[in-house]
Amino acid sequence: MQELEVARRAAQIGGEVVSRYFRDGVTMRSKSTSNLVSDADLESERVIAACITESFPNHVILGEELHTGEVTAEDLWIIDPIDGTNNFAHGIPHFAISIAYYRSGQAVCGVVFNPARDDWFVAVRGEGATYNGKPAAVAQADSLSEVLVGLGFYYDRGAMMEATLAAARDLFGQEIHGIRRFGTASLDLCQVGTGMFGGFFEYQLSPWDFAAGRLFVEEAGGRVTTARGDALPLETTSVLASNGTLHESLLSIVAAHHP
Repeated sequence: MQELEVARRAAQIGGEVVSRYFRDGVTMRSKSTSNLVSDADLESERVIAACITESFPNHVILGEELHTGEVTAEDLWIIDPIDGTNNFAHGIPHFAISIAYYRSGQAVCGVVFNPARDDWFVAVRGEGATYNGKPAAVAQADSLSEVLVGLGFYYDRGAMMEATLAAARDLFGQEIHGIRRFGTASLDLCQVGTGMFGGFFEYQLSPWDFAAGRLFVEEAGGRVTTARGDALPLETTSVLASNGTLHESLLSIVAAHHP
């Protein structure tokens, strides 16, 4: 598939930019409290977009920083040039480039690439998901007491943060193995798809945060909805991902605390 080849090539090029800045250093700027952006984000998005446009000049691009394409476009690329910028800024090698191609509003293929670890998560609709070239599958767990659960916080430090903490408290009441908060939603979703997490939720994410990761979860055998249990829209929304079997159990908790 040409779109997948381009997505992989664009992720590799973006990863080279990000790796250079991660190695040599970069000045961070703040868009708002705790929401950072850098020249690395901007340059990465530029080179990714240029790679895509070279092969598909008529396709539309929606990116976190520079490109404002409409989600209603027939052929749409959704890119996050550095997901996990706060980790990147603090020297933590847990961040990713996320690229997804959507046709008529449906995810066709997606790539999530962590250049610091050379980890590749790739999914193609109807063809499954792979982690570093090997088939990926969600956890085979029937109870919350068998799994770790990942969560994320939006930049809000008020009601949304408190709601997330309240949901985590109730999850601990179900004897989960633990909570993990790694700060990179695209990789958190991939960790559901590889079976590391039984589930993951966050009360506010943008399309570039989940566009590729949601397909990875689905192709690995899992389920992704909003945190209220609705079909996931291609807009800013809450997200709940699971291995499928645990979805209703997780939903009963995260929906109850949904801001």
